[in-house]
Amino acid sequence: MPTRGRSTRASLAAAGLAVATLLAACGGTTLHPASPSTSLSPTAAATTPTPTPTPVLTPTPTPALTAAWPVYHQNTERTGQSPDTPAVGTLATAWTANLDGAVWAEPIVVGGDVIVATENDTLYALNPQSGAVVWQDHVGTPVPESALPCGDIFPLGMTGTPAYDPATQSIFVVAEETGPIHVLYDFNAVTGAVLWSRQVDISSPLEHPAAVQQRPALTVADGYVYIGFGGLDGDCSQYVGAVVAVPTDNQGATLDFMVPTTREGAVWATGGPVLGPNGDIFVATGNGAAEGGTWDESDSVLELSPTLQLVSDFAPNRWAYDNAHDLDLGSVAPTLLPDGYIFIAGKSGIGYVLQESSLGGVGGAIYSAPVCQGAMSFGGTSFSGDTLYQPCSNGIEAISVASNGTFSILWQTPSGANGPPVLGGGSVFSVDTNNGNLYVLDPTTGAVQAQISVGSVPHFASPALLGDLALVPTRAGVVAISGV
Repeated sequence: MPTRGRSTRASLAAAGLAVATLLAACGGTTLHPASPSTSLSPTAAATTPTPTPTPVLTPTPTPALTAAWPVYHQNTERTGQSPDTPAVGTLATAWTANLDGAVWAEPIVVGGDVIVATENDTLYALNPQSGAVVWQDHVGTPVPESALPCGDIFPLGMTGTPAYDPATQSIFVVAEETGPIHVLYDFNAVTGAVLWSRQVDISSPLEHPAAVQQRPALTVADGYVYIGFGGLDGDCSQYVGAVVAVPTDNQGATLDFMVPTTREGAVWATGGPVLGPNGDIFVATGNGAAEGGTWDESDSVLELSPTLQLVSDFAPNRWAYDNAHDLDLGSVAPTLLPDGYIFIAGKSGIGYVLQESSLGGVGGAIYSAPVCQGAMSFGGTSFSGDTLYQPCSNGIEAISVASNGTFSILWQTPSGANGPPVLGGGSVFSVDTNNGNLYVLDPTTGAVQAQISVGSVPHFASPALLGDLALVPTRAGVVAISGV
């Protein structure tokens, strides 16, 4: 069993329970509904009184926690928009939280706390004003480099962005632990205590757990936690891309969908599964084993039902070439635009617009054209109306999708900002993952409005926004930038 560190709030709750138990043991008073203080006459006293029914006390529901940024890019549609961020001002470092490991996941904000997952398999709640630790819970031993066949994250622990579920007031996160195994944890969002956990590795000769990585953000919908799985950097050993669904109440079986290829086909984009308006889940897959002949659902966009049945799919006509040259769509999560279109652009430097109601199969795009000046794209997008912001390796690009499904490039930033962007206060926020600068960009031109150094950051680092703070994950923890 994985070892767990006891959270501060959980310890307080346990202390309160211990006091209550001690009072009961010492003859504590049992409280009953109050009775009228009327004196009884001797005759009345001799009469057996009619019992007064004991009232049934209905428990007061626990108030729902506010969640300013509950999942990756703020919501299950991954719009990446903050509703309460003011216009940009002078940037400054508000605080720095050096934690017990690197942070590859985007921070989330639940119940007024900043929730951060580290590669040391620890979940933290931080005070947003100071960065002080409110609670922390360490659940297991991360996997060392010596136990992995390849990769670029050492040690390997919690990588995918956690997801908050308001229905259960739980924070879900997957930890990779010594084995290697992958374990889904349900944390109480108030105390940080672990409510339950479940191993989520798929039992299949095509899946070697040491070669599997859980990088995509988690999604909560339809009473399930949806989890994407891909491979390690280098695509070594044997694995097949997959999506797993676990009931949020831990009752019932784990569901899974495995990409029907014999190897690879990773579901690995950091944006994770995206929720469609009809409740279906959309994911993109990486290059697979097939490099000709019958398409194997790799290099694709897939629509899955809430119970992970394949509903619809898309792949470019050039899927075989893309597979052979590692130019897959799966490096970026799909963007579901509000007018019924889906935009996707991965490593090939080509963008595709799909019809959400039916993805079209091989070659079924409504429109396609070059994006990112032919460069690769990684992570997750953000969007406002029909304008989306694409994280190109050579700089953020703004793309406008017209009502007929065609699109045009509005601008590409002259800065080095290339990390998955978010939107707030009338600006675009993105990290340059090469030099560790946070950039604030004009949404109409891409011009730099402000910038500040945040230190060394992991690949595909994406900030979260909370009021006038930008919360940036780093290789040492989290940096909060004020003035936004």
